[in-house]
Amino acid sequence: MLPSMIEPLRNRLPTLAVLAVLLAPAAWADGPAETGDPGESVANPIPDIRDDELKLKLQKRNWVIVPIPVSNPTLDTGLVVGGAYFYPQTEAQKMVQPASVTGAGGFYSSNKSSAFAIAHQSYFSEDKWRIGGIVGHADVKLDLSTPGTGGGPSVDWLVKGELFAAGVSRKIAGKWYAGVVARYADMQQTFGIATPSDEFNIDLETVAVGLGINAEYDNRDKPFNSYTGRKFKFSAVTNSEGLGSDDTYQSYSASYASYHLIRPSLVLAWELQGCSKSDEAPLWDACRLDLRGFSATDYLGRLSVSGQVEVRWKFHRKWGAVAFAGSGYYRDAFSEVREREAIPSYGIGLRFMVLESQRINMRLDYGRSTDSDAVYLSVGEAF
Repeated sequence: MLPSMIEPLRNRLPTLAVLAVLLAPAAWADGPAETGDPGESVANPIPDIRDDELKLKLQKRNWVIVPIPVSNPTLDTGLVVGGAYFYPQTEAQKMVQPASVTGAGGFYSSNKSSAFAIAHQSYFSEDKWRIGGIVGHADVKLDLSTPGTGGGPSVDWLVKGELFAAGVSRKIAGKWYAGVVARYADMQQTFGIATPSDEFNIDLETVAVGLGINAEYDNRDKPFNSYTGRKFKFSAVTNSEGLGSDDTYQSYSASYASYHLIRPSLVLAWELQGCSKSDEAPLWDACRLDLRGFSATDYLGRLSVSGQVEVRWKFHRKWGAVAFAGSGYYRDAFSEVREREAIPSYGIGLRFMVLESQRINMRLDYGRSTDSDAVYLSVGEAF
């Protein structure tokens, strides 16, 4: 769950795109590059912004540093500062694969949450092979709805620890990639009041060591603001006592997103997601609903499914607007709040394009749900 709670930072930081790698364990494989006909540019899942006119960045040759403001209901308002080194390429390499990159980044928010990570992503053999990994530390302060409160006052939930992930993937056919991943997490958590749970491991300290597989298809035209294409991703990870975990449990996740250019200024995008955890999963690794209008900690369960649709209207060369709606469902919940009920999400947003070459927007969203609302400020689209 800790990686999921940092998720609002993850794909929302494309102007310093290496941070999309830094703040989630599996992000090193977040989307295959476009390797089209010779002469076409490669659409990098970690955009190389060295040659782009971005006023906020500090750059010296292959080094880039970018500060990014963020705000969301899970971690409040904060600032990410990160740096990346993009490895030089020949002109021939640029035609067939993205630039390999090493980066580091840190985050601090107004609720005194913080995170820091170092990551690397390499591309080989005309992007047939990808190898990557991250190591990081997080110390986040969250609000948690506890069992039996019926949606009443939340309690403090402090989660702190170290994360490491690495993996390798290979192109198997067309836009399909498949690979293996390994993950290590050593997490400590404390609660403002006693929080018994029949569904999750709530030990004060938990080590989770896992091995797994993933598969991905991606033919989107741009990874951070897609007008056309589809993306499918599936992962299955087993955390095992035989590998050094405190408990044995399984994690499964799948997502599918589709993008349709209705007319030059109008895009229809929709997404489906599902997550499942077996018994003995720690609370910080729970499934959640990746929708807007509430905190990521409001609905934690061992099973979640959700869907959302968004209409994106570009009414000016630099400006755009969106309207979105969705719904989610979760069960085997940590809290009984609306378990097995449809949980709505809807709202509107404003966009300002900060980097035209990569089609990257600054976004301001207002989302509502059953009895809550939230404002989001970030970079990149919600999905």
